[in-house]
Amino acid sequence: MTPFCTSGTVLLALTTAVCIPFAVAQRTNVSADSATIAEQYLLSAANQERLARGLQQLHRDPELARAAAAHAREMAAHGSISHQFPGEPELTNRGANAGVAFSEISENVAEAPNAVQIHDLWMHSEHHRENLLDPSIDSAGVSVIARNGELYAVEDFAKTVRSVSLREQESAIASLVTSLGAVSLTRDPETASAARETCAKSTGYVGTRKPWFIMRFTSDSLNQLPDQLTTRLTSGRYHEAAVGACASTEPGPFTSYNFAVLLYP
Repeated sequence: MTPFCTSGTVLLALTTAVCIPFAVAQRTNVSADSATIAEQYLLSAANQERLARGLQQLHRDPELARAAAAHAREMAAHGSISHQFPGEPELTNRGANAGVAFSEISENVAEAPNAVQIHDLWMHSEHHRENLLDPSIDSAGVSVIARNGELYAVEDFAKTVRSVSLREQESAIASLVTSLGAVSLTRDPETASAARETCAKSTGYVGTRKPWFIMRFTSDSLNQLPDQLTTRLTSGRYHEAAVGACASTEPGPFTSYNFAVLLYP
């Protein structure tokens, strides 16, 4: 993408973040375990913008900050801004390699002598502003490194996915299923176990008891059921359900929950 330039040496690249170089208390070697004044400013400025628009506040994610720091060091070493340098993993893999569990991830990068100036530029740049104000994200990792009078800044945004056990995942979805009041959860251990094995299959079902309806779905939330499943649960045709969770069989940087809900008469 073509960098945007203005007076001074102000460079910013589009992707998703707000990087505001603040010309105080900078460091050339960044530890993601603590934030510099500039990094704190960037996150605070982003949250102030979000607060003014009724959006949820972003929390600082240490793993995401480590991913941002690794890329900020690359930019400082190259003396330029980019979202990926030769030999460097792309953004999704950088986030996953840092230990971030996410369903969405985005990044903004910038080079400038002044953090406040960059924040203002981003808020007047459509794509940067959209990334910063994305209502779906919940966390950020910010890194700013000084070199030769310039600040190299990275802010990574993500919608994080909580790491919970399969049983906890099943319990959360089962609560949603029974909260509709029309279907009860099976008390048969064999049927409950079959639901988890059914989740791991791409088609068909496991067990001797044939369900009338099976729905497999993938989600990054434990707080919402698919509309189609809700319609089935409230149809009056079904009276018992089994919920199974399973790990993803497709490797990749994105994290999600996988379920099978089996409905019985």
